[in-house]
Amino acid sequence: MSGIALTPAAVFNPIIPSSSSSSFSSLKSHKFIKTRTRLTQFNNAISISSDPFLLDLAETLEDSVPTPQPLQNLREASSESLLSTPWPSRRDEPFRFTDLSFLRSSHILPTPIPTTTTTVTPFSDDQFPCHVSFIDGHFINSMSKNLEFPDGVYVGSLSNLSGEVAERVLELVSGLDGGDLFWSINGMGAPDLMVVYVPEGVRVENPVHLGYLSLQGSKEGSKDLYISNPRVLVVVEKGGEVDIIEEFSNDDENENGFYWSNAVLEVVIGEGGKVRHSYIQTQSLVAAHIKWTSVRQESSSTYELTEVSTGGKLGRHNLHIKQLGPDTVTELSTLHLSVGNQTQDLHSSLVLDHPRGFSRQLHKCIVAHSQGQAVFDGNVKVNRYAQQTDAGQLTRSLLLEPRATVNVKPNLQIIADDVKCSHGAAISDLEQSQLLYFQARGIDSETARRVLIFAFGGEIIDKFPYSSVRDKVRSQIKSLLDPSPKLAPL
Repeated sequence: MSGIALTPAAVFNPIIPSSSSSSFSSLKSHKFIKTRTRLTQFNNAISISSDPFLLDLAETLEDSVPTPQPLQNLREASSESLLSTPWPSRRDEPFRFTDLSFLRSSHILPTPIPTTTTTVTPFSDDQFPCHVSFIDGHFINSMSKNLEFPDGVYVGSLSNLSGEVAERVLELVSGLDGGDLFWSINGMGAPDLMVVYVPEGVRVENPVHLGYLSLQGSKEGSKDLYISNPRVLVVVEKGGEVDIIEEFSNDDENENGFYWSNAVLEVVIGEGGKVRHSYIQTQSLVAAHIKWTSVRQESSSTYELTEVSTGGKLGRHNLHIKQLGPDTVTELSTLHLSVGNQTQDLHSSLVLDHPRGFSRQLHKCIVAHSQGQAVFDGNVKVNRYAQQTDAGQLTRSLLLEPRATVNVKPNLQIIADDVKCSHGAAISDLEQSQLLYFQARGIDSETARRVLIFAFGGEIIDKFPYSSVRDKVRSQIKSLLDPSPKLAPL
């Protein structure tokens, strides 16, 4: 595919008069000071505003993008949360095995809106009739493709949404639960909110492809770290159905770029609704990729996630799901691959509160580098009224180098007494008996290892619902596992 040069009309800009930019900046600084003062008054016992790094980050984010009126409440709530939450350290249990020091030691810069001289290659081709393009966290309308949806379906920015659907979305944005510090950072820095809305009883035949491309990156060793904060809300009303494909990558020229992608996806599924979510992350091996996925499921709804993550010096996925009604189905399948000095981290939480809930979680990771590590912290909580629940959780890890590391903590909390639940963990290298099986049939050990490693991850890849996605991910995994100069130790 040939590159596309962006023009001024191709860049999405929130509607705000250019002549008001200076007064707007002054207003934002004033609001920031008011927020900081108010928080300090309410928390006299704790100096919540004493961390200069967080103060500078909050002020930088506030001034980085205009605030569309619909996002005003989100901005204010995120500002208060950010200033009242300390920067995570290794002493905090959720970050015990996740080193964030390289983020804190960097000079954080918001990614600018793509310029007219920017040339990029889009993700999508004819295989995705509906494609939404994000460049450095900014929605680019001219590079997005929308097919003719059924009546009532909306795919676009919140700034361009009006009527009853806008009221419904704003109600959800105000009522959704927050997350950690990085959730709040996104809330302050997101240029807009991308909305996928499916009305009651509507099934969207074609998947909605969300392509996130990172162009702005510093060279490795630089202190300047560009941050992007894309934010998406998916709302599927009663009986609706949609497939979402999220793909995070970078331009070829930014293959070794130093940047930070800090994305949030919120999903609300109504009674009897269904969302199939495919998530592929192949960003720079020296970048930071922190992702929040928050899901709320009403009764008899279904959420299916298939994830393959291979990129990032730090790749962390915070996955939080709540079953809010009976007969709810949740299926989670994830594969993490570390081929360099990388940390691949999955922190998941699934809360079941109602009868006859069903859940399955299969997490696999492959660590193929002596300085690589994987982290899995999975929590499944079956509360008192979640009787007749059927929940299963399994994590399996392959360590292919002597010093490769994996830290796993499957956690199953059961308060109900009429349930069928299980969890387990397995960590190993390839079994010698499997290698001997291949060698006995004339296949050399190196080829046998490659086949077995790929087969280990193939169980997850096969769960992607679209063959084009499966083929692309298989090709990426093969290129990473095949020994070559570009895979030399980082």
